[in-house]
Amino acid sequence: MTETISIVTPATPKAHSNSIFSHARYVVAENPVTGLAFGLFALIALCALIGPYIVPHDPLASDTAAALQAPSLKHWFGTDQLGRDIFSRVIVATRLDFIIAITSVALVFVMGGFAGIAAGFFGGWTDRVVSRIADTIMAFPLFVLAMGIVAALGNTVTNIVIATAIINFPLYVRVARAEANVRRDAGFVQAARLSGNGDFRILLAHILPNIMPIMMVQISLTMGYAILNAAGLSFIGLGVKPPTPEWGIMVAEGAANIISGEWWIALFPGAALMIAVFTFNLLGDGLRDLVDPQRRT
Repeated sequence: MTETISIVTPATPKAHSNSIFSHARYVVAENPVTGLAFGLFALIALCALIGPYIVPHDPLASDTAAALQAPSLKHWFGTDQLGRDIFSRVIVATRLDFIIAITSVALVFVMGGFAGIAAGFFGGWTDRVVSRIADTIMAFPLFVLAMGIVAALGNTVTNIVIATAIINFPLYVRVARAEANVRRDAGFVQAARLSGNGDFRILLAHILPNIMPIMMVQISLTMGYAILNAAGLSFIGLGVKPPTPEWGIMVAEGAANIISGEWWIALFPGAALMIAVFTFNLLGDGLRDLVDPQRRT
């Protein structure tokens, strides 16, 4: 009598990669709105990457003879008061606004996210210090605080990123702190601690992956807010300096011409700003489903 011994081979990296892509396809196919959000995000990212190299006109070149022309086949979005092509400026501005959103959110995620996790997990003086810092920032009107920071440091892209990260710091701290506080006594954390894992390994390998779904939603929303914040600062003259193409500056420059009938100068950069914020708001649910371990199929 013979026995059949079955050998279970571990999953290969290729199989794991295929499962990730399969899960991503499932998430996108399950919700058409999520698919639309990812499609718009891909379009925005593509404009940010290759837009400056494919625009039909120089976004900084002025031509007073062609000033204030309505949308046409030559100038799809028309021209502004200096004769600059608005379509080229809108496309080129995508890179700058996208960079501001990505870098500010990455910075605040590192600062606020990890500070909130540490506060919720360790408690004690760590919790008190982090919470008081967040409460102090929340005591100010956030946009006014961003104005003060940029006015004090100077209106450069770096300072806009820093100001945007600072005003969003309390949001990440509170979300991460609440989620880490709930999970610090969970069964899987106790099991990891009994297995000999240290606190920092538990934070990075067990707590962080389990709070990433809700953090991804926060990241998506904050990216939209970061673009709005940069555009708002530029609108009041504290953002990126002209003649650099930026959506907020373009809306501010076109606002004075709406009354005289040149509506296209402010409409198209405003529409681009609206589509970008709309995309990031829709993207949150899809990102949450992608990183949520409980939704893996």
